[in-house]
Amino acid sequence: MAGSGSETATRRWERELRVPDEPREASGAEDTAASGDPAAEPQGAASQDAGPQVTEPRAAEPGATELATAAEPAAADPPAATPPTATPPTATPPAAGPLPAAVPATGRSALGSLSRVKVAALGAAVLGVLAVAAIAATTLGGQRAAGRTAAAATQPAHPASPARPLQVMSVTQGGATTRTDGADPIQVTLSAPLAATSPLPVVRPKVAGTWKRAGSALTFTPSFPFEPGTAVRVRFPGGHLGLRSAAGGLLASTVVDHLGTKDWSNLRLKQLLAQLGYLPLRWTAQDASAAQPDSMATELAAEYAPPAGKFTWKGGYPKILTTFWGGPSSLIMDGAIRAFQSNEGLTMTGTVTYDLWQHLLKAAAKGRTNPHGYTYALASKASPETLTVWHNGHVVMHTLANTGIPAAPTADGTSPVYLRYQFQIMRGTNPDGTKYADPVSWVSYFSAGEAVHYFPRGSYGFPQSLGCVELPLAQAKQVWPYMTYGTLVTVAG
Repeated sequence: MAGSGSETATRRWERELRVPDEPREASGAEDTAASGDPAAEPQGAASQDAGPQVTEPRAAEPGATELATAAEPAAADPPAATPPTATPPTATPPAAGPLPAAVPATGRSALGSLSRVKVAALGAAVLGVLAVAAIAATTLGGQRAAGRTAAAATQPAHPASPARPLQVMSVTQGGATTRTDGADPIQVTLSAPLAATSPLPVVRPKVAGTWKRAGSALTFTPSFPFEPGTAVRVRFPGGHLGLRSAAGGLLASTVVDHLGTKDWSNLRLKQLLAQLGYLPLRWTAQDASAAQPDSMATELAAEYAPPAGKFTWKGGYPKILTTFWGGPSSLIMDGAIRAFQSNEGLTMTGTVTYDLWQHLLKAAAKGRTNPHGYTYALASKASPETLTVWHNGHVVMHTLANTGIPAAPTADGTSPVYLRYQFQIMRGTNPDGTKYADPVSWVSYFSAGEAVHYFPRGSYGFPQSLGCVELPLAQAKQVWPYMTYGTLVTVAG
């Protein structure tokens, strides 16, 4: 039964691989010799009739396998004899054990049996390779499948789209970007709401205030208004350390927006100077509580929105003074600004400056009024020549005076006092070309080299000077304290 099973396996391999049988030799002696066994001798025809020949076992050839046991006796009817053909030597696989002991030789040569052994060994080798390849493919496929499964487990089923970059859409103050009200909030619109941990914009000049968020809108409310004429900068930090939206979008780069507040209010300037006693007018607010000086913040807010009210003239001043009021180049305002600058220790220029506003707002907030009051002086060339001085609506001096001779007349006009001395050596040139150096006292310069001062004369009331307004000693000394910086002096004739 074992032989039958071996025959079946061998024939199946032969059909699948389609390998033809080796040609059979003419005599059994030649078949035996071809097997390479030196112990076998030819027996002649009688040996062939006697039946199968038994060969001695031999050592296994290199590469032979146990599949060689599938060799079977040849079929009873061998094919027709063909001429002997030389068979090239072929290396056979090493076998794990010895070849089978008995191989029938009837109808087949030993060489044919050996070829079938080689075919069987080759088939086994091919099957082994295919098996190894299948195992490797299965293992590798399993690893790849496991990798894909692990990767799929770590990734979301629907990956989120990247967050859109954050953008600054608009920056305004009170709905404007220029001539803004410095007390108004700064309003910022972004393309998306900010993250809770996102930094906020930076406002310069630095003022106290608070930021409030509402969706994609930001609002900065200053606790202290920006000063008039201020260039306000709003800086939005960009990059990885900059502004970040709630969805994770970043502001690509730093953005700086600019705002410009309104200039200082000329109306509010007049209101403040009137409140502080630097004008010959009163200013009354329509809402008294809203206009009273109380703090810098209140005063700055009033700069952008001056409260409603009205100006009224203080009584007692001459009508000519009213002609110097009004307009940006008002003589009254020029004198008032100089008076304030003098009292505050500022350089007297008569022009509105940043320092002037700083001091003015502080003075208004603290209620620091004009310590000298308001003075106006009028020198008349009418005969007799006189000087009249008003202070806080009252005449404090009316005296005879001397103005310039026809060769050096005193110029008509109105100017503020800009320089004062108690005593001075006044130097100049006489009409005849000679030089003079005269001691004078209680001097108040108001226009170029013209001044109100004491000069000794035998009488007063007609032109005698070289352009100044000369007074007697007692009157000059009495009027000098009223002739403070900024006091308007009018010469009329």
